[in-house]
Amino acid sequence: MMIEIGLVIYPGAQLAAVLGLTDLFGVANRIAVSCRKTDAPAVRVTHWRQDNTSDAPHCVFDSCPEEPSGNLSALIVPPTLGEPISTKEAAALTTWLRDHHADGVALGSVCAGAFALAATGLIDGRRITTHWSYADMLQQRFPALSVDADQLIIDDGDIITAGGLMAWTDLGLRLVDRFLGPTVMIETARVLLVDPPGREQRYYSVFSPRLTHGDAAVLKVQHWLQATQAADVALKTLAAQAGLQERTFLRRFQKATGMTTTEYCQRLRVGRARELLQFSNTSIDRVAWEVGYSDPGAFRKVFARIVGLSPGDYRRRFSVGQGAGK
Repeated sequence: MMIEIGLVIYPGAQLAAVLGLTDLFGVANRIAVSCRKTDAPAVRVTHWRQDNTSDAPHCVFDSCPEEPSGNLSALIVPPTLGEPISTKEAAALTTWLRDHHADGVALGSVCAGAFALAATGLIDGRRITTHWSYADMLQQRFPALSVDADQLIIDDGDIITAGGLMAWTDLGLRLVDRFLGPTVMIETARVLLVDPPGREQRYYSVFSPRLTHGDAAVLKVQHWLQATQAADVALKTLAAQAGLQERTFLRRFQKATGMTTTEYCQRLRVGRARELLQFSNTSIDRVAWEVGYSDPGAFRKVFARIVGLSPGDYRRRFSVGQGAGK
């Protein structure tokens, strides 16, 4: 199935990022086509331009105009070289972004593009990154979210934010990794002379939940789990969020995501644990508690099974802090 990635050109958007991402995905597409030994394109890139802040974006470019129209997989809001877009100016854009997100489209931003994503309200209670010079402004304007400008990229599955002005390369490679796999991502980085941080290994991979399955009830639960960091994974609670009977919910959830609710929530929790192990000195037992495991032994087993390393080994290999908790 061809993946469609849309790039949003709003008033003041940095066109260099739009064109750079278009080229990056074009290179990835050629590599993927070569690997698959087929002429069918793997990636479609579309540009969606907002001529006036009161209008919704419309498609002005399609890299595969001869192919049948499909469904978007991701939308990216690029940086601006001017002042970040105001909430009032972003009203039509954010409505359009929310509508696509509700259909399972992943949303991404680079640098000041985070202001448009924040204005959707979809990241309230969650973490977001942007350029360090905008961090205070973003936090003050949207106090319901948590700005972490120390992170170059924060991948929450349905929402991905990248920090610096040139971090579109990191965001682009992250999406290539997600949709086309690590082999294509590594080769794309090699061609473009961009340094990928070893994401070909299992312990670098980021959980990328399936969001384009079309089941609105399951998608609602996925968004809720992401926003709450899977704090409450009781079947009764999840089924209630979906508005379904428990047995019906379990069947539809596995069909839509390819996982049981237990497997899905374990991967969400392990993803959060990896961040804590990398960027804090919190003890491993405390990390287990923070991500929802009252039994540190059970946490260690789940972590090792999913990541391929024990929590301690993972921290020793990837910690960016000055010390490491035991």
